Amino acid sequence: MASIKPSVPKGTRDFSPAEMAKRNFIFDTIKGVFRKYGYQQIETPSMENLSTLTGKYGDEGDKLIFKILNSGDFLAKADEQALAARNSNQATASISEKALRYDLTVPFARYVVQHQNEITFPFKRFQVQPVWRADRPQKGRYREFYQCDADVVGSASLLNEAEFIMIYDEALSLLGLKDFSIKINNRKILSGIAQVIDKNDSIIDMTVAIDKLDKIGFDGVVKELLERGFTQADIDHIKPIILLEGTNDEKLASLRAALKNSEIGLKGCEEIETVFNYVSACKPLTAKLELDITLARGLNYYTGAIFEVKTNEVAMGSIGGGGRYDDLTGMFGLKGLTGAGISFGADRIYDVLEELNLFPQSAEQSTQVLICCFDEQGEKYGLPLLQNLRGQNINAELYPAGAKIKKQMEYANNKQIPYTVLIGSDEMQSGLLTFKNMESGEQEKLSADDILSKLSK
Repeated sequence: MASIKPSVPKGTRDFSPAEMAKRNFIFDTIKGVFRKYGYQQIETPSMENLSTLTGKYGDEGDKLIFKILNSGDFLAKADEQALAARNSNQATASISEKALRYDLTVPFARYVVQHQNEITFPFKRFQVQPVWRADRPQKGRYREFYQCDADVVGSASLLNEAEFIMIYDEALSLLGLKDFSIKINNRKILSGIAQVIDKNDSIIDMTVAIDKLDKIGFDGVVKELLERGFTQADIDHIKPIILLEGTNDEKLASLRAALKNSEIGLKGCEEIETVFNYVSACKPLTAKLELDITLARGLNYYTGAIFEVKTNEVAMGSIGGGGRYDDLTGMFGLKGLTGAGISFGADRIYDVLEELNLFPQSAEQSTQVLICCFDEQGEKYGLPLLQNLRGQNINAELYPAGAKIKKQMEYANNKQIPYTVLIGSDEMQSGLLTFKNMESGEQEKLSADDILSKLSK
C-alpha cells in the first residue's frame, strides 16, 4: 500500500517554534494589557450547538459554518425525505447537531446568558482562541485563525470606549509600533446624517458608499449614491459632512452645525466628545485619535461608537476594530444588556511586526544557555549546574554526552542559544568552566556560581 503524503487541510497551517515564540509575544503582550484594565480571561468550547450559531451571521455567514457530523451512525436518524430530495439544509439539521465556532462573540453572548447568575456586572472579559470559517482560502485569509477579543457588558458608560482606546494605544506601543491611528465614529452620527436628508430607510446604502471614500474618492461616492436613489440635493447637503477636515474639535463643531435638526445626530456628537474628554485626561502614549465619519464597519450590530485601528508604517488593512452594541444577549433571551467590544487582528499585527523587524530577539530564544560535555563524566558534573540554572528560572539545556563538541555548537547556533558552557577534564579539575558568548565568540573561565550570577542579571 502506497504511503499517504502528509498535508494539512486547505486554509490551515502549522506554526514552527520560531513562529510560536513570535505569536506568543503578541498574545502575551495584549493579554497583559487586558488584565491591567480589569479584563478576565474566559474560554468557550471549540464546538457549539449548531442551533446556537445558526441565524446569527446572516445567510452568507451561515453557509461558512463548519458543521460536525453526529457521532456513530449519523444516517440512522437522518431525514429520509430531505436526503431523497437532496435538500442539504434540511438534511444537515438531522445529521449534525454541533458546529465549530465561527467567531468569539456569539459564544460569549451564550456564555453571559448561561452564567448570568454567577457573573459580576459590568462583566469585562477577554478571549484569545481559534475560530473556523468555511471560506475560500486565499492570501491572508484562512479557514482556521485566532481572534483576540475584549468585551464589557452591563455598562453604558462611555469610559469603557475611552479605555478601549487606551488599551489599543498601550498594547500596540508595547509591541513596538510608533505610528498608528485609532479612528472613531458613532452610529448615531450616521443615523443623524440620514435623518437630515430624510433617508432613514437608506442608511445602509448611504454608509456603504461613504465607507469607500478612501478607495474611490468623492466622485466615486457621488456616483454610487446617485445609483442608490439619492438626489443631487441630498449629496449637496451631506458633501461638507463627508469631506470633514480639521482637528477633532473642528470636525465636531462642523457636525453639530450640520446636524442641528437631528436629535440622534447631536447625541452622537455628544458621545464622541465625552470619549475624547476621557482620553485627554488619560494622556495616550502614541496613537493618533481621529474622528472619521466615513467609518461604517459592522453597521448591522453597532449602535454607538465604532472603532478601527490602522498602522501608518506599512500598507495593511485594519489591525483592530470594534464598537458599542445595545443588545448582544437579546438573541438568547436576555434583553437590554448593553455592551462594547474590540478585537486585535493578531495575524495582521504579526505581518506588520515582521515587516518592520520589531520582534525582539528574546521572542525567538527558547534556551538561554547550553551545557556542552566532552564525555559522561562531564555530563554527570554538569547536571547539578543545570538544575541550579533552572532553579533560578534560567532556560537551560544539557546536550547528552556522546556527540562531538562541533555538533553541540551547531545545535546552539541553530537554536539561537546565546551562551554555552563547556565541561571537559580541565574544567572539572580546576572548577572553572569555559563560558562562551556565541554571538561574539568571546570565552572566559568562570565558576558555576559566577555563571549563575552572570545569567541571572
